[in-house]
Amino acid sequence: MAWIEIACCGLNCAECEIFQASSDTALAERISEEFKKNRNLDIKPEVIRCSGCHGDRSLHWSSDCEILHCAMDERGLESCSQCPDFPCLRIESWAEGSLRYREALERLKGS
Repeated sequence: MAWIEIACCGLNCAECEIFQASSDTALAERISEEFKKNRNLDIKPEVIRCSGCHGDRSLHWSSDCEILHCAMDERGLESCSQCPDFPCLRIESWAEGSLRYREALERLKGS
């Protein structure tokens, strides 16, 4: 069975294009172009990488993530689902941001 990286918020890293771009130069270049075109941001392809919440923090796309800091840094947890306050207002508010985020929260609720 293949190992699957699940972020502390419940996102499946294998489904994340930025996580995938860490080992796919063409994908990183495409994402870089999308940032330029859609957000007017000049983000170099070589910085479009992420090793997940449980990987090298210097290679984490959102190393300033409030959920990451709360779960892993402040509480020493691997996942929000391990928290006695789960689900909290922070993760529930975050989950309202997109369908992927809602699915991530549901993944944690099922674990």
